[in-house]
Amino acid sequence: MFRKRITLAAILALALTGARAQFNTPVYLDDSKPLKERMEDALSRMTLEEKIAFIHAQSKFSSPGVTRLGIPENWMTDGPHGIRSEVLWDEWDQAGWTNDSCMAYPALTCLAASWNKDMSFLYGKSIGEEARYRNKNVLLGPGVNIYRTPLNGRNFEYMGEDPFLSSKMVVPYIKGVQLNGVAACVKHFALNNQETDRHKVDVEVDDRTLYEIYLPAFKAAVQEGGAWAIMGSYNKYKGQYNCHNQYLLIDILRKEWGFEGVVVSDWGGVHDTRQAIFNGLDMEFGSWTNGLSWSRSNAYDNYYLALPYLEMIRKGEVGTKELDEKVRHILRLSFLTTMNKNRPFGSFGTKEHSDAARNIATEGIVLLQNKNNVLPIDFTKTKKIAVIGENAIKMMTVGGGSSSLKAKYEISPLQGIKNRVGTQAEVVYARGYVGDSSGNYNGVVTGQSLADKRSKAELLEEARNVAKNADIVIFIGGLNKSDYQDCEGYDRTSLGLPYGQDTVISELAKVNKNLVVVNISGNAVAMPWVNEVPTIMQGWFLGSEAGNALAAVLTGDVNPSGKLPFTFPVKLQDNGAHALGEFPGNGQENYKEGLFVGYRYSDKQQIKPLFAFGHGISYTTFEYGKVSADKKTMTATDKITFHVTVKNTGKRAGAETVQLYISDLKSSLPRPVKELKGFEKVQLQPGEEKTVSITIDKAALSFFDAAKHEWIAEPGEFEAIIGASSTNLKSKVAFTLQ
Repeated sequence: MFRKRITLAAILALALTGARAQFNTPVYLDDSKPLKERMEDALSRMTLEEKIAFIHAQSKFSSPGVTRLGIPENWMTDGPHGIRSEVLWDEWDQAGWTNDSCMAYPALTCLAASWNKDMSFLYGKSIGEEARYRNKNVLLGPGVNIYRTPLNGRNFEYMGEDPFLSSKMVVPYIKGVQLNGVAACVKHFALNNQETDRHKVDVEVDDRTLYEIYLPAFKAAVQEGGAWAIMGSYNKYKGQYNCHNQYLLIDILRKEWGFEGVVVSDWGGVHDTRQAIFNGLDMEFGSWTNGLSWSRSNAYDNYYLALPYLEMIRKGEVGTKELDEKVRHILRLSFLTTMNKNRPFGSFGTKEHSDAARNIATEGIVLLQNKNNVLPIDFTKTKKIAVIGENAIKMMTVGGGSSSLKAKYEISPLQGIKNRVGTQAEVVYARGYVGDSSGNYNGVVTGQSLADKRSKAELLEEARNVAKNADIVIFIGGLNKSDYQDCEGYDRTSLGLPYGQDTVISELAKVNKNLVVVNISGNAVAMPWVNEVPTIMQGWFLGSEAGNALAAVLTGDVNPSGKLPFTFPVKLQDNGAHALGEFPGNGQENYKEGLFVGYRYSDKQQIKPLFAFGHGISYTTFEYGKVSADKKTMTATDKITFHVTVKNTGKRAGAETVQLYISDLKSSLPRPVKELKGFEKVQLQPGEEKTVSITIDKAALSFFDAAKHEWIAEPGEFEAIIGASSTNLKSKVAFTLQ
């Protein structure tokens, strides 16, 4: 890959500028000056042509700076789970670098499952350091679109079904990234909840649902996280494409939330010059992504915000007010990133990053079921361990679309188990099923071939025989990151496991009662064998340290503490989008379930989920005391704090996430039965007891009144409910809002 270089003349000019600094330093180069003053000074020095070049791409992942003024280029990189390998200047093909293999971090569903804001900050800081080292100044992530249906192929890149959880987890991630002088570009704004017809689907959703469910995480990213960039989404809303959507980008993002950063298009998400000018877009990327073969000699000059825009200005059809505003936003980005002389240098693929990846992974792994205490593995009784399933050996850092990574290394579950077990027990492996044997995803060639010509019957028979003679069986299956599974561009076609895995699992349960099923996925799956299998673990896509993290939890070196960030329904019809709608629609998708997403729908319909939102068990046990409030009545300007004791009643140290739900007992508008409004993760030694305190204010009691277009907290009776999940509720206390 090549990059444009600043000319020698420009370098000399900058040197001379520095030499004359005490006499005649341009304001934009003086970082002691206020940011807005620097922006205006730089803007005043730019020509019309430089401004137009500034707002659109010059390559697949970069946009021009202003060489004459010493303003560097902007370089983007895909995230949100690692820094994408380099591609050629004008092609999607790999550039063939040998030093761009990154650390692969767990998928964001795993991060959300940690329910740990410190882990989120560590994640952002670590990936930000890698982006900075690779000289990227915009990380295209994190993603915070709401988990509306388990069929969305891109759910693994997001933070679950609850807007409060997503809001609290995204803020530390952004702050960690931006500490490195790298902008977090939060995506995909907004209502990007399916991959089917993603380039044209027009979403219908009422304003109340939009504000209460689908916008809070983006708002938190802007107002609490201070995100420097936002990426528009491919889909439409109110008939307009979201990369140039008046209501979303102007009315809400700019005017209501006060966003001062850059709005970046998704690659190929721009469709109209005039709308792109007036409806809030700042930077255009990926249009006509067949590159230089399109029409004229340079496709980038023919982007919607390139020559077509310039010609409209020259003809007097539009003014330059909007152009200047776009340039201001990008200059702000430059001053915060590439022109910040105090930026750290970053680091890449370090031991610290490896440790971070493993720690995040172990905190996010969720133990769903553990009858008869099959786990953790007891080596006094276990001399042979059977590991079965393709996902025990398949690389998972690749695939899935734009988040596919060229990882520095990846420890498979089988290798991780072997590494940990050592000579304590024999580990034997059987394939069990054949799914996707490819080793080439998004141009990343792994070199791994999983081709196997044996029949399903032969594979099953081998698995049964291996399982019969083992003390414990660990089946590692689930989904992968291939088309129509957990993958950008494709939604799943069913809730069930692919490749006949249900049959394999049921057969294994018949021959060995000590069966553990580890589900590797970013989505909920159906489990028709749930009552046949004693132990089930949700393993996510765990990144470079996947095998080591899984082995640590399986053996009890780490006590599992993850909690589900979304509901596992028994069947699709237990999900509101499928029970009430026609997902994925036919170019039009009506969110008929409204507010009732995930556990909100289960509560309303009194449907028992397979595994509830917030569920996750441990190798120890916890006892909750009765929740209390520091006052019985609060005012609109007041706060109220709830206290509950939690005691570790088992024999192992462990962590428990205390969840606070609020119920409005009487409202003028329909409300969910309860909504998550607080959580805290507490570490406890055996026998240790701590008091957990969670404070809320009026915002936790409010709903969005679309008619008034404002948040309303109605006086009246409320309940604060403490739970270990959305269905495992421990105690509640009533209070009044005056």
